[in-house]
Amino acid sequence: MKPLHISGSQISNSTMTSAYLFFTSLIACSIFLTTFSSAAAENGRFGVSRIEAQKVTLSVYYETLCPFCATFIVKNLAQIFDNNLITILNLRLVPWGKASINSSKNSTVCQHGPDECRRNSVEACAINVLHDVNKYFAFIYCIEFLAIEGRQKEWQTCFSSLGLPSKPILDCYKSGNGTKIEQKYANETMHLNPPLKFLPWLVLNNQPIGNDYKNFAAYVCKAYKGNKVPLACQYVHLKQKTE
Repeated sequence: MKPLHISGSQISNSTMTSAYLFFTSLIACSIFLTTFSSAAAENGRFGVSRIEAQKVTLSVYYETLCPFCATFIVKNLAQIFDNNLITILNLRLVPWGKASINSSKNSTVCQHGPDECRRNSVEACAINVLHDVNKYFAFIYCIEFLAIEGRQKEWQTCFSSLGLPSKPILDCYKSGNGTKIEQKYANETMHLNPPLKFLPWLVLNNQPIGNDYKNFAAYVCKAYKGNKVPLACQYVHLKQKTE
């Protein structure tokens, strides 16, 4: 299968290596942070529940072999982990896109063929099994990068590259649980109001961003009403004042 073409220059191998190192360290740090946050929550300290309530919900509707989706995830969305925007975000990834269910054959039809249906289920399983956004985003990032390079069949190398256990995700996929999760995503996607018009389709606090999805960070910063503002938002606010 030919590589998925993206606009602009191709992402270099050195960029991917750096990304692997970044997300691998992120996964390691998340173990400590999860334990620390849980302890703090149990002690009623640091206002954990209040901070969670102030987060902005960003839902990303996509499909795994869509060139525009892969490019957005790798080149744009991944930046939220680098600029700390993730600290004010409840990120929801919904790998379904414009797939459809063939009721007569009890099967799923995907825009980019059966491979995409399988990858959609795998990524749905990763989200469901890993729980930690740092971990499942790193895994999805890896798969989408390989898709951009036309190496999507090598997706299982992402387990070893990121030091993630393969068994829970593969068990979910092979047991058919991934398909069940996908059916929930299908129902959610089909009931979007207004309905999605293209992919990726971003919805912020139940409001679609539309064509300006690459500029999603500005919308996130504007919607956030908390006191702990990331530097990324301070830059956005400053830029808006000078324009």
